[in-house]
Amino acid sequence: MSINLSIPIKSSINPTPLSEIASTRLSNIRLIATDMDGTLTRRGKFTVGLLQALEDLAASGIKVLIITGRSSGWVSGLSSLMPVQCAIAENGGLFFPPDNQKPLVLTPIPDLAEHRQHLATTFKQLQTKFPQIQESTDNRFRITDWTFDVADLNLDELKTLENLCQEMGWGFTYSNVQCHIKPQGQDKAVGLLQVLREYFPEYSPEQIVTVGDSPNDESLFQQDYFPLSVGVANVLEYANQLQHLPAYVTKFSEGEGFCELSSYILKSLQLAKS
Repeated sequence: MSINLSIPIKSSINPTPLSEIASTRLSNIRLIATDMDGTLTRRGKFTVGLLQALEDLAASGIKVLIITGRSSGWVSGLSSLMPVQCAIAENGGLFFPPDNQKPLVLTPIPDLAEHRQHLATTFKQLQTKFPQIQESTDNRFRITDWTFDVADLNLDELKTLENLCQEMGWGFTYSNVQCHIKPQGQDKAVGLLQVLREYFPEYSPEQIVTVGDSPNDESLFQQDYFPLSVGVANVLEYANQLQHLPAYVTKFSEGEGFCELSSYILKSLQLAKS
């Protein structure tokens, strides 16, 4: 379920505006699995409106699971402070369960120290062809992947980086913030499906909505696994690069788009109860 940048085929199915979704579908939602950067944030920051939306969802019994490409160290502190149920870090690499339990490594890695050394070597090899790439500031807090800033890399350069990583036995993806060198087969959908099986077996696919905005969220848009997926409006910037598009798209971008989705869900719950 990893993203293949070398064959950017646009999905033949265009997203439907979120405003056209049936209220009955949203009233069934019990868990929201959402990306963070560019989906919950607005210009890189959390807003008062976003935090209020998360509080309102929690008060209504809707669980929110953050699934982000950010580092394990960064997500560990964040997930314990925000009004969310739990979090998955490093694009499906680690899971931080509810109630600050010990994090679980989702990707089988026999020797973590050796794994990090192999990642560092791979990054140095990439730098020989792309000397401008710089290690991300949060890379030192990572366990399963290695990141560098996406900066001004164009699509052709991203394709080349993906091909180089594949030749060296690694996977590759990127978001609006970072590029990720990662184990092959590690992505958000794989990690989320594992967590759903082990921690939320009571929820059917129809009770879960996945939300995102970037290429590293593409696996969350695969309708065979997640029939109800939503992209905040800025996902359309990547439409021609994605094989899988979300089923629905919000009117607003970034965190305002998530708040739009939250509002629709809460209103649908109220209608179902009345």
